[in-house]
Amino acid sequence: MLFFNKKRILACALLLCLLVCACVPLSAFSRAAQALPFTVVIDAGHGGVDGGVLGVRTKVKESDLNLQIAQLLRERFAQAGVRAVLTRTNAGGLYGLATAGYKRRDMERRREIIEESAPNVVLSVHQNYFPSDRTRRGGQVFYRAGSAEGQALAASVQERLNALGGNSYSPLAGDYFMVNCTGYPSVIVECAFLSNAEDEALLLTEEYRAKLADAVFAGVLAYLA
Repeated sequence: MLFFNKKRILACALLLCLLVCACVPLSAFSRAAQALPFTVVIDAGHGGVDGGVLGVRTKVKESDLNLQIAQLLRERFAQAGVRAVLTRTNAGGLYGLATAGYKRRDMERRREIIEESAPNVVLSVHQNYFPSDRTRRGGQVFYRAGSAEGQALAASVQERLNALGGNSYSPLAGDYFMVNCTGYPSVIVECAFLSNAEDEALLLTEEYRAKLADAVFAGVLAYLA
């Protein structure tokens, strides 16, 4: 489901690489990208009473980290002239009152935002947790089984995440709501392991969160090319 000229995307992606390598602000890229009919939905996982998993040492909430990285991603796409839609923009959830069935209401609202936005790409930002093996580090990307576009997007983002260090992974098919709820190319990006003290320490720094956003952003551009 790609509603744009791939040659134009490729040209813009190459231009972006040149600008980044030359330390030129992304704003200089926006004029070329503004003509692209491109929308990305960025979903910051969890929120409100659902904080997700907690850091193994500091007990930092996954939901807070997800939102910080999602906001950085929005900045990068916006600076490139791309329409970027966040499913949530603050620490709250999307469920209204935290009464019975709040989780389902929260997830359905995320699906509605995706469908209303008609995006070319959906990115759901999360943090991983694997207590039985605390040596696991790095990013892991999931896509919907049977989705060729989702798999291609996941592979492109995974390649850039692997370059940041930690363990290297292959993208995996996953049976998760955020990749199953829509036909648009969608991935869940598990940025790092909060069960690993090294990953947790990195996630607490602005510098590493920025690197994660850069990697995911670059992976999406490469996929679109």
